[in-house]
Amino acid sequence: MKIYGRNAVEEALKSGTTIDRLVVQRDLRDAGANRIIQEAKDRGIKIFFRDKTALDRETEHGGRHQGFVAEVTDFKYSEPEEILALAESRGEPPFIVILDGVEDPHNLGSVIRVAECAGVHGIIIPRHRAVSVNDTVVKVSSGAAAHIKVAKVTNINNTIAELKERGVWVYAADMEGDDLYSTDLRGPVAIVVGGEGKGVSRLTREVCDGVVSIPMFGKVNSLNASVAAAVVIYEKVRQMVAHR
Repeated sequence: MKIYGRNAVEEALKSGTTIDRLVVQRDLRDAGANRIIQEAKDRGIKIFFRDKTALDRETEHGGRHQGFVAEVTDFKYSEPEEILALAESRGEPPFIVILDGVEDPHNLGSVIRVAECAGVHGIIIPRHRAVSVNDTVVKVSSGAAAHIKVAKVTNINNTIAELKERGVWVYAADMEGDDLYSTDLRGPVAIVVGGEGKGVSRLTREVCDGVVSIPMFGKVNSLNASVAAAVVIYEKVRQMVAHR
């Protein structure tokens, strides 16, 4: 898998991600570029200096590489149990985001970035009919994908049932639910966000403990999946901070 962009490459270096090869635009001279190059040298990573046109060919559809393209081992997924173990090791109630059929890599990358910033312990995605963590996702996450656990499961509904057995309250973010801002999200919580255009599936809604809705006051009655996720995630953060 290839990752590209300064933030994505620098965060991969910081996290200890295995980088097999780093391609750098040969005319870069700024301090930030030198810092990344030195870090790669310190780790013994093979570095190749190429013209910008060569890097353009290395990236998907000529993606914005900012002079850095790294070839890394495929993304290492976690298990849901590892996400719960991380929360326990920090002495915190589990805070999990579950994505139900998100197919756009830009949405997944944006959710990963928001979740990592908010202190979410992990993200759970379905194995089928959904986007996986790929080059675009890592780039859009601005490097956050290197710092958060992502689990891929065969059956989202079974996973939700298992989380509930472990004491986690699971809420679907969807239309026609309880007011988000009147819902207590301070404890162990998993938030389910649906895919583009379809929302959370009926069967998944039914297995959740509740449904929460973001108030809408305009003529458009829905938000982009990653925006909706960000609103709900940070409402939980707000509640946690307010009740410390």
